[in-house]
Amino acid sequence: MSHNLAAQFDGDLGAVLGSEADHETIAETFQRRTFRGREYFHFPDARHGIDRGVAIVGETVVPGFPSIPRTLVLDPGISGVFSGPIYIEEKLNGYNVRIARADGDLFAFTRSGYICPFTTHLVRTDPFEEFLAEFPELTICGELIGMNNPYTPHEYEDVDDVGIRVFDLRKNGTGTPLSPETRYERCAEYDLPEVPRFGTVDPAEAPERVATLIDDLNEREREGVMLKSADGETQLKYTTAATHQADLAHAFSQPFDYGREFLFSRLIREAFQAAERGESETERRERAQALGEAILLPAIEAVETVDAGERIGDEHTIRGDPTAIESLITQFLSQGLQLDIREDYYDDGDRVVTFCKVARSSQDKIEHYLAGGLIDQ
Repeated sequence: MSHNLAAQFDGDLGAVLGSEADHETIAETFQRRTFRGREYFHFPDARHGIDRGVAIVGETVVPGFPSIPRTLVLDPGISGVFSGPIYIEEKLNGYNVRIARADGDLFAFTRSGYICPFTTHLVRTDPFEEFLAEFPELTICGELIGMNNPYTPHEYEDVDDVGIRVFDLRKNGTGTPLSPETRYERCAEYDLPEVPRFGTVDPAEAPERVATLIDDLNEREREGVMLKSADGETQLKYTTAATHQADLAHAFSQPFDYGREFLFSRLIREAFQAAERGESETERRERAQALGEAILLPAIEAVETVDAGERIGDEHTIRGDPTAIESLITQFLSQGLQLDIREDYYDDGDRVVTFCKVARSSQDKIEHYLAGGLIDQ
């Protein structure tokens, strides 16, 4: 265990883990990284009671973001979790990032705790700098959204290229959330952009209110809602059919890179949603047809694309500071990703790169089966 990491286990992180935790074993699970010559540690997977993505930079412990439970039915799912006022916010389709001040600088961390050079460059401006100068003990949790997103591109009408929307403020070390009301006040004071809010309801009113919101969000092909207690400690998510089907379409465009659990979980969400809504036979068949198309059509296209000698995977276009983009590409390659660079040019001082993160398992297996390889089933 390095001296710096050992010090954190004796301090903030040790307090979170408790005296019974096997600090030595946990310390060995942290991965050592460097960002522009600065050493840091991160925890890539949730285990030992630690959330995925905890990062340690200098003396600062940046909390990971906990896994949020999901309900398959609104009633009685919501009332079984909440006993007081419920704050409803939109769940955006993007990439979870955390922004914190550590060792004298601002950094943005991915879900796994890597420092992201692209997002770090974005947030080293006001209002994030100003806010964290005033509240250095907090971590900003946000969603990176927009089409020029190197992780999860999705179009939002109010985002031209890429942007961040805050959905939580948490204390460094413990990860304790601030209440929604406190977050709203502080974000408003410092002009931090937030996720859309839908007000508060009592548990008895929540199922009907959420069902109405989900209808509207589904029509607009948005992801869903987050429900939060007044202290921010209890959270619950519920998503739209549109996002379940989009997830499946994405997964089956790379059919050998996503496991059966990915498929099963989304089919089950659709089954419970259709049953709770009491859909007619016609509505059920329409849902089933949409699901079938989401699964089969992208898979057919994937096979045809590979058969044509092209690569399949997630395509991204990013634009911005040339140094930040070069660092991001280098980081992706160091993580073992295979990138197919399709465009790379400069425009008005920005570097613009379009690349495909190649779905290597699907690419290789489709090529193998197209060449006559057999499948053992």
